[in-house]
Amino acid sequence: MMPRLTVLTLRAALLHLLTGFTLGALLLANKGVPFAPRVWGLLPPHVEFLLAGWMAQLALAVAFWILPRYPGGSRGDERPAWAAILLLNLGVLLAAAQALVAGNVFVLTGRACQLAAGSLFAVHAWGRIRPLYPMSKTG
Repeated sequence: MMPRLTVLTLRAALLHLLTGFTLGALLLANKGVPFAPRVWGLLPPHVEFLLAGWMAQLALAVAFWILPRYPGGSRGDERPAWAAILLLNLGVLLAAAQALVAGNVFVLTGRACQLAAGSLFAVHAWGRIRPLYPMSKTG
């Protein structure tokens, strides 16, 4: 059975994919038949939703699910992973908001949230990716 964190993260990733594709469709339609020059301002959010919202979130969801478990079947303390997913989504939304509000403060804050999300997920996953037993030295 897939863990709840993975299920919710995959659902959020799919929502980001849908949003990114919708923005991309608007951009493509505007390129074919120009109807609003301001639509080109949606390019940064389009990229943000697809790269950070879809791809990064999908990678974190699968990594949480598939990384080796601790003995006994535990995935360890899940709080850093939950915080990472929340921060990643907040960072994507903040960085995408720069299209609606002028100024780079949203982008910088969003990137800081995304950096913190990556760090927190690494904290969670580190114990699951290092070997349990040191390699023996033969030689």
